[in-house]
Amino acid sequence: MTAPKTVATESARSQSQELLLSIESTCDETAAAVIERSGRVLGQCIATQETLHEQFNGVVPEIAARAHLERILPVIDTAMKQAGVMGRDLTAVAVADRPGLAGSLLVGVVAAKTLALAWNRPLISLNHLHAHLYACQLIDGAPEDIYPSVGLIVSGGHTSLYLCHTAIELEYLGGTIDDAAGEAFDKVAAMLSLPFPGGVEVAKLAAEGNEKAYSFPRSMIHDEADDFSFSGLKTAVRYAIAGPGRQDFSSLQIPEQVKRDVCASFEAAVVDVLVSKSRRAIKRHRDRSGAGRLIVGGGVAANQRLRRDLQAAADEDGFELLIAPPHLCTDNAVMGAIAWKKLEAGLFANLDLDITPGLQRGF
Repeated sequence: MTAPKTVATESARSQSQELLLSIESTCDETAAAVIERSGRVLGQCIATQETLHEQFNGVVPEIAARAHLERILPVIDTAMKQAGVMGRDLTAVAVADRPGLAGSLLVGVVAAKTLALAWNRPLISLNHLHAHLYACQLIDGAPEDIYPSVGLIVSGGHTSLYLCHTAIELEYLGGTIDDAAGEAFDKVAAMLSLPFPGGVEVAKLAAEGNEKAYSFPRSMIHDEADDFSFSGLKTAVRYAIAGPGRQDFSSLQIPEQVKRDVCASFEAAVVDVLVSKSRRAIKRHRDRSGAGRLIVGGGVAANQRLRRDLQAAADEDGFELLIAPPHLCTDNAVMGAIAWKKLEAGLFANLDLDITPGLQRGF
């Protein structure tokens, strides 16, 4: 078992503080954090599973669930000890119950329900995707009220646009009809025999490549709907590398410059679609709903090309842009601070809380 990696945080707690325990286990990161109502993090711990899944070039749900089961209590214990608190010191226990891998979600939800019952504390359920967007409010100097806004989530499992009326009232506008952007990054990395997780490796090579070397498709870029599609792009990359029909890429000898150019051209295609769709959504809803701000979260939001091109679009079109800080783009428990908003609204979960793995319209 890989030892959890802990993040040093501020301590020194007064008896008057309101504290929240946030638990995250939607995919392959086991995480917990103790967070003040002000947003200050007193303790957090993240246990990664990269070494467990790298040989498969992707997350294996059964392996992920078993790893969560091994790590969930040590991770929570570490976060609590860093914060110097006990269960009786908490205001509530929060956990992401949707969307994600069924086995992974189940481990976190069962742990949260058990602790809420044992400590006699309220239970709060979190939408993992909404929490990714809430991470934008955790930026130093971010406006206290960033709504209404358009929200873009770009991650390994999700690519979605929302109209965000408040932090917890989100209207689903559209999303991927097949592969998510992050999944496409990982699949392209696997084709090129790059290390897992592949998104970071593709971005590294893209910085050294020629983005005009390959003319990859920008699927649905001119479609007025707010949906995305990256399956065709992934197929186009496959054909560019090995031609149609080939399944095994392990024996291919791909020149390094070709890898760089493929990565650059692929990344440019993904970013062009994301930026174009986001600009169109902002223009539409700025007039209709006063949503003149784009907020962006999810693992792919850490991509430097995407951040750069979104900022250029914001400067040109005159909308405000807030992107979650890179360390809060990947899965973490700190973004569970959104639970304070649900607590203020009196939105508590019952102890019969169940998981909702799949992504449905309206999430």
